[in-house]
Amino acid sequence: MNRGIAVWITGVGAVTPLGHCYQEVADNLLAGRSGVRTVSSFDASQHPSQIAAQVDQIPCPEGWEDAEFARLQRLEQMVLWSCVSALQDSGYWPRRQELRIGLVIGLGAEWLTVWDEDRAHGGGRVFNGDLDSEPLVRRACRQMALSGPALSIAAACASGNCAIALARRWLDLGWVDVCLAGGCDASVKPLGLAGFGNLRALSRRNHEPQAASRPFDRDRDGFVMGEGGAMFVLEPSPSARRRSARVYGEVAGCGASSDAHHMVIPSPDPLPAATAMRRALADAQIIPAQVDYVNAHATSTPVGDIAEAQVLEIVFGEQVRRVPVSSTKGMTGHCLTGAAAVEALACLAAIERGAIPPTINLHNPDPKCDLCHVANESRPYPVRVAASNSFGFGGSNTCLVLKAV
Repeated sequence: MNRGIAVWITGVGAVTPLGHCYQEVADNLLAGRSGVRTVSSFDASQHPSQIAAQVDQIPCPEGWEDAEFARLQRLEQMVLWSCVSALQDSGYWPRRQELRIGLVIGLGAEWLTVWDEDRAHGGGRVFNGDLDSEPLVRRACRQMALSGPALSIAAACASGNCAIALARRWLDLGWVDVCLAGGCDASVKPLGLAGFGNLRALSRRNHEPQAASRPFDRDRDGFVMGEGGAMFVLEPSPSARRRSARVYGEVAGCGASSDAHHMVIPSPDPLPAATAMRRALADAQIIPAQVDYVNAHATSTPVGDIAEAQVLEIVFGEQVRRVPVSSTKGMTGHCLTGAAAVEALACLAAIERGAIPPTINLHNPDPKCDLCHVANESRPYPVRVAASNSFGFGGSNTCLVLKAV
């Protein structure tokens, strides 16, 4: 594939607190529904934060027996369901062994999840590396009979955007015919909830779960953990045209930077994150005035939301109060390494439906986040270009630009 040929998204698979397919997730996002509730999968009564946006039972994909699928680790179920669903949605599932289909997954806590589940059953797997099984990305390829290159990426909250950017590059280099890319996470476990809780990063609004995640709101007190993710089928536009594929959008631009300011605290300097946005816009060959919607990273932390507002002011200048901005984490929680992929889906929904999903629970906007908020209810708005920010722990800053086709 020659540089300059567009890369289109022709399949979507999802496993989220708001549903397990594109249409269902899009419907719930635009309806402003929250997936946050009291943690029910384990006893969280001793945790400072006892709420999360959890995924209901994950459907069994085609080709697996129900009992066999139920024995798999939860993260593996998420990956398989979203990958198989995306390939089925694109029409490539029956033809997957005829093509070089690559796989790039954003995964950040694979082994922590394995070790935490083992500990819960009295095991000591964390102390014996010989007991670790093959990596999940390798198992997924084998189980789905995919022959292309495969790897996982751990860039914290930016993992999904990094995966999509790399998948586009593999297509550009001609290494694959089609590529699956996205991210998943299943960190709503005792260890994950305790870790973020001890960092005092989580909301403690346990008495009203659905009102707890409040991006850009003056009364926010931390983020709410979420789980799930999304996977996308990427392919060159000529291929999609030849087979008259349904097209969700174009992966038009990707940008990244690293500030490495602190392991968990956003950098006080907004320039590195702004640089990631500018690179994505330049890669997409558009100017800020052409952006119709920004899906903000905004997690509902006191420091992080203000930092991103400063980033947007740098990138958009005087137009910052014209460009509609929302954060969908109020509904999905913060899905960590699955967050960027879920938010890319939200952008595709905005493009397809001509409506912007809202920032729910935004009743008292922080004056330090003076943006063009889409608060509490979706807004009908023609979206041709959407930018999705994902700024990860450790200073991994990314921006993904998606265009209508």
